[in-house]
Amino acid sequence: MTYHSSWAFLFLIPLALVLMWIFWQRKKKVPTLQFGSVELLKGVTPTLRTRLMHLPIFLKALALVLAIMALARPQTMNTKVRKNVEGIDIVICLDVSDSMLIEDMKPLNRLEAAKETIKKFISARSSDRIGLVVFAGESFTMVPPTLDYQVILQRVDEITSASSAKIKDGTALGVAMANAAGRLKDSQAKSRVMIFMTDGENNSGTIDPETGLEIAKGYGIKVYSIGIGKDGPTRIPVYTRDIFGQKVKTYQPFESTVNEDLLQRMAKETGGKYYRAENGDALKKVFNDIDNLEKTKIDVNKFTNYTEEYPPYLVMALVLYFAGLFLGRSWLRRVP
Repeated sequence: MTYHSSWAFLFLIPLALVLMWIFWQRKKKVPTLQFGSVELLKGVTPTLRTRLMHLPIFLKALALVLAIMALARPQTMNTKVRKNVEGIDIVICLDVSDSMLIEDMKPLNRLEAAKETIKKFISARSSDRIGLVVFAGESFTMVPPTLDYQVILQRVDEITSASSAKIKDGTALGVAMANAAGRLKDSQAKSRVMIFMTDGENNSGTIDPETGLEIAKGYGIKVYSIGIGKDGPTRIPVYTRDIFGQKVKTYQPFESTVNEDLLQRMAKETGGKYYRAENGDALKKVFNDIDNLEKTKIDVNKFTNYTEEYPPYLVMALVLYFAGLFLGRSWLRRVP
């Protein structure tokens, strides 16, 4: 409960002063009788009227307190909040070619660093539909755009490299872009976003990157492209089985190259942004930046209905005041 005119409580101060003055004056005017001994009065018990002689003034004082509370206009509030959420549809397109196993990113390799960062990004969203597409020499939709974040996080954990998933290795950038764009083409959201992550350049697929880019542009999709890892000679882990069936990891030389020109054009021509993430920390900063750039629009309309609660206080004040007035002039009347 709130009070619309809380300044009215200031009237309690003069009321208290008046009551103190009244009782002080009454004490001075109390008639007295002189007795030689009070032994005779010890056995006299006060009557009910004597005990209640201050009741009229008490009732009137309480009535004035209630009147002051009524003047302060007590109110109850009923607040309703209506939120209009304008969500964003996002498809994360992740390269799972075997080069993503290169161990130049924490906690283990490029692929695990990407998975960890993607999961944190998904967990930070609340009202956006998010989908997941993976690609190597071919492309697959793991999760179409959905609000079921638990399902997406579970599928992210299941992502493995092309060789482990037994799919064609390579880097089909055009096919991946077309597939991710296809998942957004029927979106009703005002903002459609593709987060495209790769550590290589196009060397596979039946759709060239230029065609994939035109498809994304045609659907009005904004592309945030991310080049993962460092360029140059490195080593790629290769897993085989020995004669005892045990898994053995060896390394073979590999030339890592990111097609920055293509990734930059993907971002520039769609109104997005290009990033280069050469380590895990940089990748986290990239997703933090995208998270800040692509904020869900939430309009909050707040409606408050106030109900006046002063009538009961006013009625009770009148009842108590007239009750005190009646008692003071009848049964509890003081003489003289």
